[in-house]
Amino acid sequence: MLELRPSCEHCNTALPPESTDAMICSFECTFCTHCAMEVLDHVCPNCGGNFTARPIRPARDWKGGNFLGTYPATTTVKYRPVDVAAHKLLLEKLADIAPWKR
Repeated sequence: MLELRPSCEHCNTALPPESTDAMICSFECTFCTHCAMEVLDHVCPNCGGNFTARPIRPARDWKGGNFLGTYPATTTVKYRPVDVAAHKLLLEKLADIAPWKR
């Protein structure tokens, strides 16, 4: 079950469960679209993986209790700004490797 983390790990912008601005990697590291694309160049600084849009968990119980009321988003913030210089080195290492080959 996705945690639906409440903010961008780099800039701490709020990313509530209904946000269409949240991007995640396969480990659910969470960043806003601006940071994921513009600052991090589509590479997760924590694992080297790529990002995809975070899905929206329904706010209303449409079927079987599968909604935010039963499975609420976490309120635990993971604010850990990226070391941009170190991330540049990671980008250099991964420059010629497609995400699905990392």
